[in-house]
Amino acid sequence: MKPKIYIDGSEGTTGLRIFERLGGREDIELLKIDSALRKDVEERRELINQADIVFLCLPDAAAKEAVSLVENDNVRIIDASTAHRTAVGWAYGFPELSPAHRQAIVSGKRIANPGCHATGFISLVYPLVAAGILPADALLSCYSLTGYSGGGKKMIAQYEAEGRDTALDAPRPYGLTQQHKHLPEMQTVCSLAHAPLFAPIVADYYAGMLVSVPLHAAQLRGVTSLAQLHECYAAHYAGQKMIRVMPLSAQADVGGFLSANGCALWDGLEIYVTGNDERMTVCARFDNLGKGASGAAVQSMNILLGCDEATGLNL
Repeated sequence: MKPKIYIDGSEGTTGLRIFERLGGREDIELLKIDSALRKDVEERRELINQADIVFLCLPDAAAKEAVSLVENDNVRIIDASTAHRTAVGWAYGFPELSPAHRQAIVSGKRIANPGCHATGFISLVYPLVAAGILPADALLSCYSLTGYSGGGKKMIAQYEAEGRDTALDAPRPYGLTQQHKHLPEMQTVCSLAHAPLFAPIVADYYAGMLVSVPLHAAQLRGVTSLAQLHECYAAHYAGQKMIRVMPLSAQADVGGFLSANGCALWDGLEIYVTGNDERMTVCARFDNLGKGASGAAVQSMNILLGCDEATGLNL
């Protein structure tokens, strides 16, 4: 029998993108809810417990409620909300971080999908901390430029409205109080003693994300050059289908500019190591709705099903 898949919250931005990736697949059965009943608790309970795998594309409170509706011990949950990303008993859905992370997904019944900004930061910082190159008590900064689709339907409507506010014409930093909802997972998953100083910025383009972490060579242990730092990333992500460590020549190949929408509609992630032997900037470029959301969720589903993790994804 084909595994049954249900998307709870299929009309949101992430849910719609997951549906697009699954809609044409013949190896699964996609359970669908009547749109008039999508907020009916009993109808949702029935579909959740019929499914083998459930995607939660809901606000945090609704995601917690959905988990409470599970009565079938065989149901496996992939939660795209913030609700469970640092929760005990939940696997973190970033298999490329380590064999232990991948195995936790394989054997897990509760998978927390990473946040989009967090995906970029963790892809850059986790390998360095895990290898002992970056001390866990390092004081870090992170800048993250995102397209407006990351703000969901309301923000998309604001940016695409006729006669919109001219303030939307320019990039807008936000999270100014340093209380962004992705900070807990950024710190916890990377085993950092201190949360980074985090500066997210939304700009007037639909999709794509560029996350940057500046580093001084003096912060690093056992790494004295840009080339050595690049080698660390290349070794950590060797053989991974979804993550590409770009060659050091890449910064010249793009003319000295990195466009944040360069990976839009692609489900992988690129890592760039730039700068010089004293001052370095590491960058992750990806689609905030791809590897930063729905693409990562489908990747985790593929791992749960034991099929090629890239099935149905745009790579």
